[in-house]
Amino acid sequence: MRKGVWHAPIVLVDGRVISQGSALNRGTLSQAVIEAHAAQHPLEGNVLFGKHGCPHCKRARNYLDQAGITYDYRDVVKQPVALYEMLARVKPIIGNATPITVPQIWLEGEYIGNADALANILGHPVKPNPERGRCSLSPP
Repeated sequence: MRKGVWHAPIVLVDGRVISQGSALNRGTLSQAVIEAHAAQHPLEGNVLFGKHGCPHCKRARNYLDQAGITYDYRDVVKQPVALYEMLARVKPIIGNATPITVPQIWLEGEYIGNADALANILGHPVKPNPERGRCSLSPP
C-alpha cells in the first residue's frame, strides 16, 4: 500500500477515527465511546461524582443529605466508567487546560461544579481552613 493510505483495522466511534492500522488502545476506545454517549445523553437528576476519603466529597454529600436532596453517587475510583463519564461531561464545560477535581456535581441535570459551588447554592458559608495551607479562600 502507498504511504498515507488507510488500512485495517480502522475503528470509528461516532464518525471519528479512534485507531487505524495499529493495536487498539482500550482506554482510548473506552473514552471515545463514553464521550459519544455523554454527548448524546445529557445527565438527568442529581449526580455527584466523587471518591471515598475525599473531604470535599464528604462535605458535598453532607450538604445534599442535610437539604434532603436525593442523588446518585458515582465513585470515580471504584467505578472506572464513572471517571471516564465525569471527564467526558466536565471537560467540554471547563476546558481541557483546567484540572478536574472531585466532587463534580449536577442538580436537576444542570452542572453545579464543586463542593464550594454547591455550598453557595444551598446557603452554607464556606470558611477557610488555615491548617490546610493557602488557597483561594485563605485570608490575605
